[in-house]
Amino acid sequence: MSSAMVKRAVPVYLEVGNRRVFAGALDWPGWCRSGRDEETALRALVAYGPRYAAAIGALARRFMAPTDTSALDVVERLDGDATTDFGAPAMAPAADDRPLDGRELERLQGLLQACWAAFDAATEAASSAVLRKGPRGGGRDVGRIVAHVLEADRAYLSLLWSAYRKAGDADLTVEMARLRGAILDALRSRASGDPLPEGRRSTRVWTPRYFVRRSAWHALDHAWEIEDRAEV
Repeated sequence: MSSAMVKRAVPVYLEVGNRRVFAGALDWPGWCRSGRDEETALRALVAYGPRYAAAIGALARRFMAPTDTSALDVVERLDGDATTDFGAPAMAPAADDRPLDGRELERLQGLLQACWAAFDAATEAASSAVLRKGPRGGGRDVGRIVAHVLEADRAYLSLLWSAYRKAGDADLTVEMARLRGAILDALRSRASGDPLPEGRRSTRVWTPRYFVRRSAWHALDHAWEIEDRAEV
C-alpha cells in the first residue's frame, strides 16, 4: 500500500449547535460522534473508529481508523439547531444530495444493515442484563430502547418515502424485520428516481444518503449505549 493511500484524509462534516457539536464521516454513515465543541467531537470520532470498524464487519476492509484528528479533513460546517443540542444530529451535509448509482446504493444498504445487525447483537447480548441508570438513556431498559429505535426508523421512513403502518399483533422483532424490509425497498425506489407516493403527509423529504446516515447513526448510538450500560 502506498504512503499516499495510508495518509489520505478522511472527509468529515461538523454540525455545530450552541452546546453540542457532531462530527460525521461523509463516506461512512453511522460513524458520527459528538462533543461539547469541535475539537472534542473530532476526538470522539477518532476514538470510536475501531468500534465502528468492528460494527461494520467485512465492510471495513476499505476502512482505516485514524489514530488522531490530523487525519480528518473538515469539508463542511453546518449550523445545528435545538435537536443538535438535545443530542441527535439533525442537518444533512451537502454531499448527501448526490444521486446514487447501483453500486453506491448497494454499499450504503450494506452499511445500514451492518449497523442494524450491530444493534440487534447488542440487544441480544444484553437480554438478561441490567442497564445502569444514568444520562445515557435514563431509565430505559433494552425493550424500551428497541421500541424507541423502531419508532424512530418508522418516522424516518415517512420522510424518505411514505408512512409505515405497524401490524397490530406483531412483536417487536417481527415488526422490526418488516420495517427494515420496507426501508430497503424505499431506498431502491428513491435511488431509481421513482416518484414519491401520493397522499404522503410530510412535506419534508430526506435524501436516501441522509436517511442511511441518520438511521445508521441511531442504531449504532443505541447499540453502544446498551454495551456501555450493561451490567453483566
